[in-house]
Amino acid sequence: MESRVKEAVNKKQAGYNCAQAIACTYCDFTGMDEDTIKNVTNAFGVGMGCMEGTCGSLVGAGVVLGLTRKDKIQSMKEMKIIMDKFKARNSSTICKELKGIETKRVLRPCNNCVADTAEFLENQLNL
Repeated sequence: MESRVKEAVNKKQAGYNCAQAIACTYCDFTGMDEDTIKNVTNAFGVGMGCMEGTCGSLVGAGVVLGLTRKDKIQSMKEMKIIMDKFKARNSSTICKELKGIETKRVLRPCNNCVADTAEFLENQLNL
């Protein structure tokens, strides 16, 4: 199957939040339609809605893994792999740190966070 990284970034650019961009791009793996999964991930953009939490793209990946794997332990193991790769590449998984809110130094723009998460999720989904 062809990579969907660009599709995820295009969704982000079209107004989806980071969690929605990831979850909607891979919704066919989850058994949910795009409108439903988009609503499920409404509150998870902008670092859990407040920039204080985990990057929404990572939350979207967690939703996809949970619905795809249907196994708590397996989902958590794969999510840890994604989180570790994301943090190694971007120095943080926290939205406000990635956006440089306090430091005024952006570590990674949203579109790139979405692209990174999509890449790492695809590795776990064996795409």
